[in-house]
Parts: sequence; C-alpha cells; structure tokens
Amino acid sequence: MLAIIATALAALIGLAVVAMGTTGMLKPQFFATFGIPGTAPGLVLDNWLTVKGGRDVGTGLMLLVVTALGTTSLAGWVMLAATVMPVFDGLIVLRSKGPRAAAYGVHFATAAVMAVIAVLLLLA
Repeated sequence: MLAIIATALAALIGLAVVAMGTTGMLKPQFFATFGIPGTAPGLVLDNWLTVKGGRDVGTGLMLLVVTALGTTSLAGWVMLAATVMPVFDGLIVLRSKGPRAAAYGVHFATAAVMAVIAVLLLLA
C-alpha cells in the first residue's frame, strides 16, 4: 500500500513540475513572481524564464519516467536528488533579497515535500 501511495505522490509531483514548466515556457511572466525582485520585464527576462520552464519540463518528465518504469527505490533516489533544484531556487531568491515567503513558502516547501515523498518511496 505504501508503494502505491508513494508512487502516486511521485507521479503527481512529476505532473505538477511538467505543468509548471509548460506554463512557464508558454507564459514566462508566470515565473516572474517567484522571488527575484528588480528584474525588468522584457525579452531577456522572458528568455531566461523560458529556459527555467524547459528545465522544469525535463525534470518533471524524468521523474515521471523513473516513477513509471523504475523501482520505488530508484524513484526515491531520483526524487531525493531532484530536491536540490528547488533548494537552489530558494537560495537564489534569498541571495537576491527576494521575498522570504517565496523562498520558504514555495521553493523550500517544495523541496521538503519532495524529500518526504523520496523517503516514502525508499521505504516502500
């Protein structure tokens, strides 16, 4: 039962990351509120945010593939490794003096949820 729940949660994370990345690629302004203050809207910012969206789509797809085709142990280790991305995103927000609410409430909270799911997968 734990394996089913953990796998379903991992798949939801993968789908959410793909959806977020797709939204970011199609509408880069979506990411502008995620914590880096003082960045002027325009082509450079849109291009940078589109790259972030592409990274998220790729990450989400990797999580989905390993969840669907790998063991729960493999999926757990991959999920745990993937937590570094939201951690670094949060650190970037803090370093750029962005809103702490975005760093902790979005990025670090995402990393914490991913870490819990990774542990569940490893225990399953």
